[in-house]
Amino acid sequence: MNGLQRTALTLAIIGAINWGLIGFFQFDLVAAIFGGQDSVLSRIIYGLVGLSGLYCLTLLFRPSEEFERENRTEMT
Repeated sequence: MNGLQRTALTLAIIGAINWGLIGFFQFDLVAAIFGGQDSVLSRIIYGLVGLSGLYCLTLLFRPSEEFERENRTEMT
């Protein structure tokens, strides 16, 4: 897993935790830390979390390295 993938996964996890807090406790952690939902910094964080979630979709459909290694050894 490269750096971009780790960063995207980390941001997606942060977003999932934030949504869990909103769902269970009606508490928006990102808004609380960065000055409300309408602040520029909060909107940037929300945007980055959304983009990282979209990027993580590509990880979902990527074959695992173990599967690729098994196929290579069987072919030779």
